[in-house]
Amino acid sequence: MMYVSITIILAIIIALTMMLLCTLISKSSKINQEKLSPFECGFDPKSSARTPFSIQFFLIAILFLIFDIEIAIMLPIILTMKISMNTLWTSIIMMFIIILILGLYHEWNNGVLEWAN
Repeated sequence: MMYVSITIILAIIIALTMMLLCTLISKSSKINQEKLSPFECGFDPKSSARTPFSIQFFLIAILFLIFDIEIAIMLPIILTMKISMNTLWTSIIMMFIIILILGLYHEWNNGVLEWAN
């Protein structure tokens, strides 16, 4: 019984020593202020909070949200392919994809997809 408790204590000491060594080794010696500052929603945290909102960031976020929801809708549709009628399934999925492509084309024509102004 004593050997088991000594082994457990020794394993805990070795694990804590390894964690401490990994923490000390992984720290970078240079502190970069840009890396330490938070970056959220396209805002510069060091500027005034009253600056206008970037509409370009908002449009890209909406575009991402639309295509993220599209994937969530497409997966169950693909799983129901075997148990539904093929013509109905094909017409529904093609209509869904055409609507998405038309929306993407509309956003492309309006210049939403351009990153630089």
